[in-house]
Amino acid sequence: MKYKTSISYRKEKLKQLLNVIIKHENEIVSSLYNDFKKPEFEAVVTETSYVISDLKDTIKNIDKWAKPKWILPSLLNFPSSDYILQEPYGKVLIIAPWNYPYQLALCPLIAAVAAGNQVVVKPSELTPNTSAIIYKIVSEVFDKEHVEVIEGGIEVSEKLLSQRWDYIFFTGSVAVGKIVAKAAAEFLTPVTLELGGKNPCIVDENCNIKLTAKRIIWGKFINAGQTCIAPDYILVNSKIKSKLIDALKTEIILAYGENPEESKDFARIVNTKNWKRLVSFLENETILYGGKINESDNYIAPTLIDESKLDSLVMQDEIFGPVLPIISYKEESEIEKIISKYEKPLSFYVFSNNTKWAKSIVKKYSFGGGCINDTVVHFSNKRLPFGGVGYSGIGAYHGRLSFETFSHKKSIVNKSTWLDLPMRYAPYKGKLKTLKKLLNWL
Repeated sequence: MKYKTSISYRKEKLKQLLNVIIKHENEIVSSLYNDFKKPEFEAVVTETSYVISDLKDTIKNIDKWAKPKWILPSLLNFPSSDYILQEPYGKVLIIAPWNYPYQLALCPLIAAVAAGNQVVVKPSELTPNTSAIIYKIVSEVFDKEHVEVIEGGIEVSEKLLSQRWDYIFFTGSVAVGKIVAKAAAEFLTPVTLELGGKNPCIVDENCNIKLTAKRIIWGKFINAGQTCIAPDYILVNSKIKSKLIDALKTEIILAYGENPEESKDFARIVNTKNWKRLVSFLENETILYGGKINESDNYIAPTLIDESKLDSLVMQDEIFGPVLPIISYKEESEIEKIISKYEKPLSFYVFSNNTKWAKSIVKKYSFGGGCINDTVVHFSNKRLPFGGVGYSGIGAYHGRLSFETFSHKKSIVNKSTWLDLPMRYAPYKGKLKTLKKLLNWL
């Protein structure tokens, strides 16, 4: 079909998608607010504008990305020209999460279409308003044979996963990621799994405390902490712990006021089930700040808790909400002891004015990606791969790498016929010595 082979067709459909997305931007923002009161600013910055930027970048570069890549030939194949062709995998399944339900459905969709695939998108049932607008947008641009949005709950996901796909792209929890990987293994289907983990945030005594606090608070409490790359817990040098706590409290108030429940800039927990899970984390903990809850609105205040034990509920799994444990350390060996207790995280953050020390820390530990002296912002650079390692994910995407993620790389050797060296052909008698010399020289 045209969209599987013609770059011009793909580009035209992506241009149509861009126009429809821009037309419906206000509806998208409203849908995100109706699902879990995502602030308009956050909806624009992290969802709609990000998708528009990604789409424009793809349209601009698709011709270049899709070109054959010429490779230096091997002398053993002389004379030849070698190159890599990128072809679509075929039929792709994208399962999107609820925390950034628009961006994390549309960006993989854009890349999959650009690479020439047929696409089925399964939005999250936990954000029905956003799911509906995604369905509306896609239906305006694509025929169902090309791109289809299938809505529904767990039973729909299970039915989709029981089918054979050429590629599966999943964003969500580690637990569900294992289910997806198991289903994919049945047909040896390649996958990208964007998962999560307990992302540490190390604060050295040699840091700008005020700026550190501001950047941690922003990265942790944007989207009410429901971000897979948010700092999950702080490891702070005991010498500056009290000063950092004071600075964190100040930054919460500056961002959301004395009563964040009244702030228009603070989102809500996506549903009651997740709200109850987060509330259970606060039991038997020392609350330094926040802790206020309201079940009728799925509200949990930005909350700081003190010196959580490593075997406590809040330190078992990824928090994924506005609860931030603060744990102190005296020696660097204590950092290693704590971090090594958990699987490799999706993100990793270090705050220090000692650049040499900070760089040594990020080299020491394995993680998906991260920042020195900031949080979350590594996600915004399309030239950086985004993905996990180990339990935090398989594969990476963003920018050109997104196009490559949904493309099979096909190696081609175009051998000339004007010369045919006889060395490789039988009979081999008398050729081995010469061959060894040639191979050693190569």
